[in-house]
Amino acid sequence: MRIVLAQQNYHIGNFELNTQKILDAIATAKAQGADLIVFPELAITGYPPRDFLEFEDFLNQAHAALDTIRLAADTIGVLVGCPTHNTDPKGKNLFNSACLLYEQQLKAVVNKTLLPTYDIFDEYRYFEPAATWDIVQFKGHRLAVTVCEDIWNLGDDPLYRICPMDELAPHKPEIIINLSASPFDYLHVAARKSIVRQNVEKYGIPMIYCNAVGSQTEIVFDGGSMAVNADGTLAAELPYFTEALAIADWDGGLSFSGACHIDGLNNPLPDMEALHPESNIAQIHQALLLGIRDYFGKMGFKKAIVASSGGIDSAVTLALACEALGAENVHALLLPSHFSTAHSVDDAVQLSVNLGNPYDTIPIKGVFDAYTTALSPVFKDLPFSLAEENLQSRIRGGMVMALANKFGYILLNTSNKSELATGYGTLYGDMAGGLGVLGDLYKLQVYALARYINRDREVIPENIITKAPSAELRPGQKDSDSLPEYDVLDPILYQYIERRRGPREIILMGYDASLVSRILRLVNINEYKRNQFCPIIRISPKAFGVGRRMPIVGKYLA
Repeated sequence: MRIVLAQQNYHIGNFELNTQKILDAIATAKAQGADLIVFPELAITGYPPRDFLEFEDFLNQAHAALDTIRLAADTIGVLVGCPTHNTDPKGKNLFNSACLLYEQQLKAVVNKTLLPTYDIFDEYRYFEPAATWDIVQFKGHRLAVTVCEDIWNLGDDPLYRICPMDELAPHKPEIIINLSASPFDYLHVAARKSIVRQNVEKYGIPMIYCNAVGSQTEIVFDGGSMAVNADGTLAAELPYFTEALAIADWDGGLSFSGACHIDGLNNPLPDMEALHPESNIAQIHQALLLGIRDYFGKMGFKKAIVASSGGIDSAVTLALACEALGAENVHALLLPSHFSTAHSVDDAVQLSVNLGNPYDTIPIKGVFDAYTTALSPVFKDLPFSLAEENLQSRIRGGMVMALANKFGYILLNTSNKSELATGYGTLYGDMAGGLGVLGDLYKLQVYALARYINRDREVIPENIITKAPSAELRPGQKDSDSLPEYDVLDPILYQYIERRRGPREIILMGYDASLVSRILRLVNINEYKRNQFCPIIRISPKAFGVGRRMPIVGKYLA
């Protein structure tokens, strides 16, 4: 049997686009003499559709699209993800389903059993889990069709104790076909391969795993669809972060054409116990580019603006934006104040020269003086403080948003995860933006990414990378005046945020107790700031935003 994997990038709710992509892939598969084509989880709607699923009109359009695809499934089988209705009034009214279309008929519907409710996932809010499990018969073959569940380690929650493959294995399926929407993070790629290998070895059955690709606001899907033989060998792996089709000829074993064999399945799992900022930096780079490109493309935006300070964060953000959108579509705005050093301005100018993007310089000294003069009757003779520092940041935020409104730019935020974690940012100032590019990268990762961007030539001026980081809001200011050094700060933040370790556990790892208490307190008291932040491109196992839901007024640490 000839099987085609269709690794595609969908747009949530764009049924016309999604349906046409699917029809085009079906036509290609037919031309290749394929018997079956496999698409990712919820391909018709795009994943995750979230509360769109509560609109009956949305569901009607999804089912109309499924009907259109059904007519194209005449001489070829089509396995495609789509929500379907549950007729049992006792449960939720929807299933997350894989639909087999063939001979212009709906031949089988397989419903997802394991509905994730952790991190960015909230499927049990919308879907009823499957309660029955059956082999799918197709052209004389017995297929075990699953929906994403064999890719995730869902722990010991009673809701997840029924594994669909445990139910299907006694029926002697010949192959596992998994429709998936498995998002990227810098640890998950190796873990995903390990889980696929474990499933194949456990059941002794080959697997075809078809994953989505593309970015949906903050979530990046990396593709990496694969086929694994019953002995655990990798038959093929599709490219990461791009759309692709691959053709499998299956006759007990799997052989592929048109696929890119990138990596093996036997790589060791990444070290989950500590942050290694330079690991997987190439994949992080690709994920951020895809996140920027798809956010702009799917929202219909054309041009970006970045407040360029001559610092590492704005430099990396600007370089990524130019690579993702084209330098001609990214405007840099330099906004030096009383306290901006000449070399920072020079570095920012040189960066734009290197990148070839347009830029303007608008000094804010006069605006700042006007503000402080107007405020002087109220501020009286109180000393220079955080108020004046934040005022500079808010003037910059106002300036850059003025240009964004005037010329139709989208402001890209430059804050990193270390800053967001500790509240080292100004609401309505440098925390403004439509999309957070670096908000899921710790400062050490930002430096590693800068070095990666410079791997072939000096894009980011070396002085930006080597100088001490500073907000330049007062004379001689450095980040280390307010925060621990990043090589101390970032590992502690990683243990608390990604690893969810409490203060006692982190102290037992050898960190100073007073330092741990100070850092974790900063994280907790600044939740209100993060709650007002823009969407962040997710590249870690635990990003700020929809995947980390902390109480704003809760008290956890003394």
